[in-house]
Order: sequence, then C-alpha cells, then structure tokens
Amino acid sequence: MTIEPPAPGEPRRPDGPRDPGDAWVVAEDGTRYWGRFGAAGLLAVDPARGVLLQHRVGWSHFGGTWALPGGALHQGESPLRGAVREAQEEAGVPDGAIVPRFTHVFDARIWRYTTVVADVADPFEPVISDPESLELAWVPPAIVDALPLHPGFAAAWPDLRARLDIRPAVLVDAANVVGAVPDGWWRDRQGAATRLRDRIARLAERGIEAPTLGLEGMRWFPLFAMVVEGAARGVEEADGVRVFSADGSGDDEIVRRAQAMVASGLRLTVVTSDRELRRRLDEVGAAVEGTRWLLEQLD
Repeated sequence: MTIEPPAPGEPRRPDGPRDPGDAWVVAEDGTRYWGRFGAAGLLAVDPARGVLLQHRVGWSHFGGTWALPGGALHQGESPLRGAVREAQEEAGVPDGAIVPRFTHVFDARIWRYTTVVADVADPFEPVISDPESLELAWVPPAIVDALPLHPGFAAAWPDLRARLDIRPAVLVDAANVVGAVPDGWWRDRQGAATRLRDRIARLAERGIEAPTLGLEGMRWFPLFAMVVEGAARGVEEADGVRVFSADGSGDDEIVRRAQAMVASGLRLTVVTSDRELRRRLDEVGAAVEGTRWLLEQLD
C-alpha cells in the first residue's frame, strides 16, 4: 500500500487545520480508502423515524450516493469517538443524543472502516454543518435499499439491518458477584456493591466483544443493570448502569426484572452462579452466565 495526501485543491474539509489522518490509503490494485488511520461512521437509529443517512456531495468519494456521516479517524482516536466526532461535524448530532449499541467492521487488511450503530436517546434534527453533504435525512430501514448507496455502505447494510432488532442487556446479581471475591466485602457490603457498579460502568463504556455475548459483529454495548439487596441497598445508579434495590428477596427481584426485560424484547443475559436462581431464569427465557464470565471482563 501507499499513502497519498489529497490532491492540490481537492475540496475536502476546506475549513480548519488538516489532520495527519486526512490522506488516502492506496492498495496495490489501486483501490483508494480515505483515512490513514482508518475511518468510522455513525448509523443513528430512531425507532420513530428510521436511520440517519447523508447524501454525499458530488466532489466527494462516490459523490451523489447515500451513506453515513463519517470520515477519517485522527491519530490515536478510537472508532467510537471518531464516529461520534464526525457525526457532530457533519450532521450536528448533539452531545449525549445517542447511545452506542454495536459496531460493525469492514477490514481490508491495510485499512478498516468501523460502523457505530447507536440508538437515539434524545431526538434531534440533523443539521448540515460542513460542505460534504447535499442532504441529511431520516430514512425508514425498509426503503434504504431503494436509494443509490455508497458501495461500502451497500455491502454492509444487509448485516447492519439484520441486527437492528437485537437489543442485548446484562442483569447482574450483585450479591453473588461481590461474594465471589474475598476483598472484605462482608465488612462493607454497600461499598463493595458500589465498587462493582463502577467497574461495570467502565465495561459499559468500552463494550463487550460480540462472541462473548453469542452475537455477530465486532463489539456490542449492552444495557447494564444490577440488583442489590440487604445492606447493599441504596447504591445509586451510574452512567451506563441501572441499579435496582430489592425490598425483600434479591432472587425474587432478579426474576421479576428478568421477566420484564425479556418481555420487552431485550436479549437478556443474567450473571449469577446461584443454581436455583439459574433454574428460575431458564424458565423466564434469559441466558445465564456465571460470575467468572463477568469478572474476566472487568478491569
């Protein structure tokens, strides 16, 4: 491969300083990919309006087609941060308006494109905020195929669409997980549960590799929740982690929450090593993993 800077006068991001990532990666067969450090785009999903697509300006790569707000990653930038940054620059996506659900990667060996699929948590109207867009529109998934699509997006779209209805969630039996680590939790159960919540919050931010959840794709960002009981009650929620306090039996609260989550269409994994609770959760239709499954993923 070779790295080529944009041609003199090429109308790409004319305002502001150029980043070192703004260059072409050229394969041996002449195929060009934009972004020295790879590229990423955001597929925002609004259940009421569809997916957010960008009609690309004529002078851009595959101009005139429809694709995602996105572009070259900066040096050292994660695909998640790059996709959000690009969507903010190109479509005016507000801070906090989306919640990542999963990532999909096209890997050309010399170059990678990461699609970040995210749910709209706070509805917004996209705004054309740089010269790379002719139009921004919410498009119902059923008619995306009818548009002239960017070849890369067209190739990825069947896989992306097939996963739009999958919404994973992880419900943690906090007492069982805390009790599996001999760190003095019996002296301060609320403190131990709080430490567990904080570690889960960090996991929620970085996501879980797809095979770990039995899913396809690259990385998923499940909804996380934990149930606390007894002396641990009163632990507050954190970013990315809901906390349910059991008034009585923690097991009963876990089963009740699991029933509600499965009924709502979530693909639920419950973390517990309690055998009787596992049996009850099997009847609910939730997948069950032991405490080691979670502990191995926590920092």
